Amino acid sequence: MNKTVWLIIGILSILGGIFAFINPLSASMAVEIMAGWFFLLIGVIQVISLFSAKGATSKLLAVVSGIIGILIGIELLQDPLQGVVTLTLVVAILFLLSGAVKIFTSFHLRGTPLFIPALVSGLISILLACLIFSDFPQSATSILGILLAVELVMNGITFISFSRHQDT
Repeated sequence: MNKTVWLIIGILSILGGIFAFINPLSASMAVEIMAGWFFLLIGVIQVISLFSAKGATSKLLAVVSGIIGILIGIELLQDPLQGVVTLTLVVAILFLLSGAVKIFTSFHLRGTPLFIPALVSGLISILLACLIFSDFPQSATSILGILLAVELVMNGITFISFSRHQDT
């Protein structure tokens, strides 16, 4: 891609991030609805893969995981607000588990330059989980939108950086 395309993508990403910061509930709902459609689509694809799967175990796995994906997708799409609460809880649990793994891993890296960054990353993940849990379920209406906003702004900055250092 050339500089102009990277720059446009970066600017659009930052604008999307700003919109998500301004209206985190709408952004959270958008994330939840997108997740619902992805679960539904992936579930359908898994059920369809049943027909090409070889062996009873593969067929059973395809149909069970497909049905679970479809049910999760339908549930998220039927009640988006409850889905936002559920997804926020899942995100908080993932932050907590991820933080614990990073901290555990950091101690195996003691004595290397990776120790401090891994430890700090783990502590930040646990702190984020604690922040979500401390105001749960009220935090659910905004946290996914805020996380999306941060991701979009950071992506935008990255793409703009690419545009400044890309050969045309």
